[in-house]
Amino acid sequence: MTADTSARLLALLGLFQSRPSWSGAELAERLGVTTRTIRNDVERLRALDYPVEATRGATGGYRLGAGGKLPPLLLDDEEAVAVAIGLRAGKGIAGLETSSARALAKLEQVLPPRLRPTVEALASVVDHAPENIGTDAPDPEVDPAVLRTIATAIHDVEWFRFDYQDTSRLVEPYRLLAWQRRWFLVARDPSGGEWDVYRADWITPRMRTHRRFAPTPLPDDDYTTFTMRRVASSGWQVHARLRVDAPAQAVIDRINPTVGVVEAVDDTTSVLITGADSLDTVAAYIGMLDMDFTVESPAELRPLLQVLAERYARA
Repeated sequence: MTADTSARLLALLGLFQSRPSWSGAELAERLGVTTRTIRNDVERLRALDYPVEATRGATGGYRLGAGGKLPPLLLDDEEAVAVAIGLRAGKGIAGLETSSARALAKLEQVLPPRLRPTVEALASVVDHAPENIGTDAPDPEVDPAVLRTIATAIHDVEWFRFDYQDTSRLVEPYRLLAWQRRWFLVARDPSGGEWDVYRADWITPRMRTHRRFAPTPLPDDDYTTFTMRRVASSGWQVHARLRVDAPAQAVIDRINPTVGVVEAVDDTTSVLITGADSLDTVAAYIGMLDMDFTVESPAELRPLLQVLAERYARA
C-alpha cells in the first residue's frame, strides 16, 4: 500500500467519523479521486476489519458501522486538546484513572508538535482540588462493569436483579444519576409499584433477566429531584433523627435537600432526618442549623456532640 493510499484511507475514515453517511460521489469530490477509487478504498478498509456499510438506491451511500476494530480517532486541534485535558480529570469510577492515563499516553504520542505546548502548559498549571469536601469518609468508587450492567438493563428495558445491602432486589431500572462522585440507580418495584434510589457502589448485579417490561413514568417525571430526596433519607452510610425547636419550613430553609427530610410536629417543632457517610460529619454539620435540637437517634451521636461542645468551649 503506497503512502498516498494510506493517507487517503485515513482521510476516508475521518470523513466517516464526521457525519453518519456519505454518497460515493461526495467522498470522491472531497478526496479528489474517482468513485471507482472510493469503492476500492472501501474494500481496503473492509479487508482491514473496518465495517464500512453500503446502501443502494437513490439515497444510497457509505457509513462506518459498529464492528471488530476501533478506527483511528481523527481529531481536529481543539478536539485533541479537549480530550487530553478531559482524560486528566477521569475520577470516581474504579480503574478509570488508570485507563485514562493509558489513553492519554497514547494520545500524547501522536499529538502534533504544535499542540504539545498547549497541552503541557495546561497540565502544568491546572490542579484539581478535593471534590468531596462535605465528609471525612473516603470517596466511593464504582466498578465500571456494574455501571455497564445497569446501563444495559435501562437501555434494553429489562428487569434488573441485584444484591443490595444483604438483600436481593428485582426492579424496573429507569435512570442512572451521578452526584458528588456517587452514582445512583432510580428504579421501580414491579410487584408493589414503589419507587426507590440505590447507590451503585452498594449494588452487586445478578444474572441478567432478559425480561422486558412496559415502562411506567415517574409521577412528576423529575428523576433528579426524586433522587435527591431519597438520598437524604436512605442514600447515606449513617442517619440521624433530630427533634428541632423550630417550624418545619424554617428548618427546610436552612438545609440542602439532599441531606435532610423534614417533618412537622406542630407549629413550633419539627423532626429532621439527616444523613452522611459518618457520624462525625453529621455532628459537625447539624451545628450549622443555628437552632436548638435534641438527638432522638442514634445514641452514638450524643458523645460526638459532647466532644465538639467541649472543644468549642475551650476555644
